[in-house]
Amino acid sequence: MQNLQTDDIKQVLQIHPIHTLFSFPIEPFLSVQTFQRGDMIIHEGDTPGYLYYVLEGRAKIFTTQPNGKVALLNFITTGAFIGELELLQDATYSKGVQALTDLQCFAISIQQVKSLLLQDAHFLRLLCAYLSRKATMHSSRFAQGLSFPLENRLAEFILISSHEGIYKEKHTEVCEYLGVSYRHLLHVFAHFIKQKKLSKQGRTYIIEDVTALQKMATVTHHLDVSLLDLVE
Repeated sequence: MQNLQTDDIKQVLQIHPIHTLFSFPIEPFLSVQTFQRGDMIIHEGDTPGYLYYVLEGRAKIFTTQPNGKVALLNFITTGAFIGELELLQDATYSKGVQALTDLQCFAISIQQVKSLLLQDAHFLRLLCAYLSRKATMHSSRFAQGLSFPLENRLAEFILISSHEGIYKEKHTEVCEYLGVSYRHLLHVFAHFIKQKKLSKQGRTYIIEDVTALQKMATVTHHLDVSLLDLVE
């Protein structure tokens, strides 16, 4: 991870005007952090240090179960907050977040600004609406999982989790995320390879026909919602 203190926050705010989410000047508390693909943004069990706002890139959220297995929970992208629940709950991070691509975030120091955030009615109202929309989105994704066969759901998953045409998520985590057996997952991957939608190099899959996958994908959901969309 690189922590970049930018001298030109205002220029970034012209593209991502998150200052409109707050009733007080947030600029003095902002920094820009950049992460490389594979970097851990948040470790499970850590004490929250920042409230993050994703400026560019994608990440995955996961949790480690008591038996040691890692469960993939969701993906996030531009416009998403990271750490908003821990801010409200005054808790350690219960989930891990890892960069899927190179990723850049606004970072708001919780130690410096937590009391102001929790007293800001404008920010809290928007945050409640944001969390409500996220819950609705997750319910819709669950409904899609019941309505579409694995071929369609896997096509969408590959598009979401791949980077520059390369897919290499762990099969065990994907099975839990999609609610399918390991054998069924391998069968569909083999089918995609036979149809020349994918090719395989070691444990890595190469997307050969992105258009075909896009046509197969379920009604592609947004990876996340943005608080900026809720500002009147």
